[in-house]
Amino acid sequence: MPSQRLPSNIQALVQEAKTLYEMSFLDGGEDNDLANEPFHVSTAPGRVNLIGEHTDYTGGYVLPLAIGYGTVCYGRGRVVKTTAGIKCACRIVSSQHAKVVEFEAKLSLLPSDSENKWANYVQGVILQYLPDLANEEETLQLDVAIAGDVPLGSGLSSSASLEVATAVFLESILSDRGFSSYRTKAGKKSGLGDKERKIERALRCQRAENTFCGVPCGVMDQFVSSAGCHDKVLLIDCRSLDFREVSMAVSSPKPVLVITNSNVKHDLGGSEYPVRVKQCKEATEILQSKINSGIVSLRDATVRDIEEATTSGALKGVLLQRARHVVSENQRTEDTADALEKGDWALVGKLMNLSHESMR
Repeated sequence: MPSQRLPSNIQALVQEAKTLYEMSFLDGGEDNDLANEPFHVSTAPGRVNLIGEHTDYTGGYVLPLAIGYGTVCYGRGRVVKTTAGIKCACRIVSSQHAKVVEFEAKLSLLPSDSENKWANYVQGVILQYLPDLANEEETLQLDVAIAGDVPLGSGLSSSASLEVATAVFLESILSDRGFSSYRTKAGKKSGLGDKERKIERALRCQRAENTFCGVPCGVMDQFVSSAGCHDKVLLIDCRSLDFREVSMAVSSPKPVLVITNSNVKHDLGGSEYPVRVKQCKEATEILQSKINSGIVSLRDATVRDIEEATTSGALKGVLLQRARHVVSENQRTEDTADALEKGDWALVGKLMNLSHESMR
């Protein structure tokens, strides 16, 4: 994308990443074997979710939007033969971490230690793209500098922004090879459409966070970072992975969304989040075994199922709360999308308040 079309803060991040690249990887004006390779620049936004909390990993609906803060990757890379006698190293550096992290892109790669934990989000995504290479004799050689302005630990998905920016960077290097393993698996001879690429990219980034970073997140964060667009909210079906862009009705006065950083640190891997994921899974298993065998996820449960589970005592306490929240939240999310399009701001506010009360 031409720089004049980028928001000023993203242009500043590109320059920051470029300066960091030069400081970290250039030696006397020349870098390593990548000196003749073109530069690639990618960016991906953070996100905020209007409504649809704890519904993505239960197969339900979410209503997030991309925000103006994001992550930029700047650097060079290429596909190399492991048998060519070249040092096949990947080097990454972040503006928020002074140390360069060096590793080889191979499927046996293990997560970085606590000091370089941030690098796991990059490494995990790289591993998701290795199957697109022709065979095990090929790998990636990269030098990448990363800069971002999504506040860390703020709940605005700095990790998903980093993952998706990394994915777009890799796709630029791989060019036509990108998603080749997916095309083969799906039996597609031609390239993927734009929508399909966005979805597959989001799934790869989610898998990276689940399997390499050990965070049991749903797909929402990566999805909206990959597919979000200007002035639109996304209504995402986290089961079918279909989505539609939702526009707010034109009205006067025009509504304004205010995102406030409370400075309360947020960490999916170390917070109550994994506990809640486990509780929702337990509630699903109980509903499936005692109420309705057709309930595969909480997305399948109905208000009547919850009422029956309450009356029979199959679900009690916190598990009942979790199940009731997801069932009611899915309906609230769809209703909020409709209300946004109609300009019914009072209903939007009411539904959001109900959502917050339900989560407690």
